[in-house]
Amino acid sequence: MKIKLILLLCLVTSIVKAQEQLQYFRPNDMRGINVFETSKADTIPFTGLKVKVGGNFEMEFQALRNFNTATPMTKTGFTGNVNSLEPLTNGFALPMANLNVDAQLEDGIRMNITLYLASRHHEDTWVKGGYIQFDKLLFLKSDVINEIMKSVTIKVGQFDVDYGDQHFRRSDGGNTIYNPFIENYIMDEFATEIGAEVYVHTHSGFFIMGGMTNGELDATVVAGTKIDSATNKANQYDPAFHGKIGFDKQVNKDLRVRITGSAYTVHSANSSTLFGGDRTGSHYFNVMENQNIANGTTITSENDYSPFSGRLNPGFSEEVNTAMVNLFLKYKGLEFFGTAEDAKGRAITEVDQRKATQYAADLIYRFPQGKENFWVGFRYNTVTALLQGYTSNITVNREAGSLGWFITKNIMAKAEYVNQNYQGYPAANILNGGNFHGAVLEASIGF
Repeated sequence: MKIKLILLLCLVTSIVKAQEQLQYFRPNDMRGINVFETSKADTIPFTGLKVKVGGNFEMEFQALRNFNTATPMTKTGFTGNVNSLEPLTNGFALPMANLNVDAQLEDGIRMNITLYLASRHHEDTWVKGGYIQFDKLLFLKSDVINEIMKSVTIKVGQFDVDYGDQHFRRSDGGNTIYNPFIENYIMDEFATEIGAEVYVHTHSGFFIMGGMTNGELDATVVAGTKIDSATNKANQYDPAFHGKIGFDKQVNKDLRVRITGSAYTVHSANSSTLFGGDRTGSHYFNVMENQNIANGTTITSENDYSPFSGRLNPGFSEEVNTAMVNLFLKYKGLEFFGTAEDAKGRAITEVDQRKATQYAADLIYRFPQGKENFWVGFRYNTVTALLQGYTSNITVNREAGSLGWFITKNIMAKAEYVNQNYQGYPAANILNGGNFHGAVLEASIGF
């Protein structure tokens, strides 16, 4: 009995120890809202190795309807009209969950590993990525470097590329607690790549970041064999470069101002996924797809092979040159977050680059004052793009209104009404005259 009691006490002590606060860390709960790059505020003393095991879980109820005006078509090997949309009904969608393991290895040195436990894109548990972040380099025993590191952060590993500010507000599998809406942008900028980023912060609020990655979601050491139509040479896997410059300052107790400009470029990639790197999938389910076609192109239908419902990938798989400007304003409980993006790129079979532009505006009001655990919000998002093989642009527009409540700092509930329209698609395309609309309810936990 004594041995069991001792083991129980050890287990409880380990759990408590595992949930201690970490340095330079973005909380997985309400406290992480409107946190972008980690700051240089050194507020947590280092007392030894710490491990934090956290997680995110979400489940949603979808009540969406869809329609299109595409010309009915048949396809060899399939029965019926392949341009008909999947009929929708009200019901629960697949819940998603993440596992987050963070460790304070040394004073100013933190590590992260994130796993997707459940997602619509994959039936197995798999690693999203991991990185190590240096905010101090005390092991070098240099006063000069210690002084420099008061303003510098170094990040190395496989991580979310810090292109733009929207990726700090997006839903990522089970982690939906930072997002005041159900879904991400129509053109969702998110990719995990292997590389490094270096940040320099100033006390005035200005900061700059430069990064270099492999430009790929799936790393490879095998030489390319595909011929690039623009160069008539075998594909080369060039490094990708990205950067950000910005100003972020709490002007007074009521007003915060943040403005940033970002850029990302890769000249030649095995398969760039900057606009299609989400390995968990959309939080709108089956809105504009024919599921028989999606399942029929694969060996098994156990996975959801149309996981990016409601999104648009411009198909810049070979070359990408893109820039984004973001503006974030918060006055008391009123928030504005805006995005203007101009992207160019091409696939390996193309010679010339195509263009895609995206604009978005979020207006959020959080209340009551001092607590801000309720909110109402509205988003407008539009994308205009020239897709591969098209001679004219297509446009996708979305309006979404949301209501939300943080029941505790770890538990959130939100509701959204969304309306999305597709314009400019040819009559033979399933998205011709497309629309989906309706309500989605979501519960989310983060710790």
